[in-house]
Amino acid sequence: MLDYDREADDYDATRGGEPRAGAAAGAALGLVPGGAHSLLDVACGTGIVTRRLAAVRPGLRVTGVDSSAGMARTAASRLPGAVVLGDSRRLPFADGSFDALTVIWLLHLLADAEAVVAEAARVLRPGGVLVATVDKDAAHHVDSDIDVLAAPYRTGPATDEAALVTAYAAAHGLLPSGTARFPGHGQGRVPRRLARRIRDGAIYPAGGTELADRVEALPDPDLPRPDPEFTLRAYRRV
Repeated sequence: MLDYDREADDYDATRGGEPRAGAAAGAALGLVPGGAHSLLDVACGTGIVTRRLAAVRPGLRVTGVDSSAGMARTAASRLPGAVVLGDSRRLPFADGSFDALTVIWLLHLLADAEAVVAEAARVLRPGGVLVATVDKDAAHHVDSDIDVLAAPYRTGPATDEAALVTAYAAAHGLLPSGTARFPGHGQGRVPRRLARRIRDGAIYPAGGTELADRVEALPDPDLPRPDPEFTLRAYRRV
């Protein structure tokens, strides 16, 4: 996993920047009820999405929380006084504190994704909504030449697989309430960059050096492949 404290300064530049943040925030807010007054952005990272959540709907009080001190500092520079340091699996908030929670690009990183869903259910008020990205890695399967090489090395199910997240939500009193999709601007996979991640064991570990070499040898190794389309699922607390 990345060292997010070290990555904070350069993170947005390598993750689609403002266009990606705008797309994510707009899609997420489309699933948040209009009457919501408070929203917690869990694993808010640099706050680039969090800031947009606050700006687009002025009547919504938005708070960000992240476990990385580096990320939280960057986010706090964008939303002064509205960002706290905390673990998504042990949120530093009382039961029923928020009308909505957003969890963008987190569940795929965690072996215990259910713990995040359980905490979301705990801090949501009755009728509140959890909005989370699902199937993050699968979104990158865009039938590119990279996908052809990597297909034999995919493992599953992913920890953020939609069916799993829906089951976790149901176990904690959260029922499906909507779906949205948005483009991952600037997130198309780049062969040379992906090859480095494969060699580091961050993705497709079974492929190892052999797969990394084959990916890096593809034509136009520095040319991004098509952008993914990410999926959001919303769940309402009963």
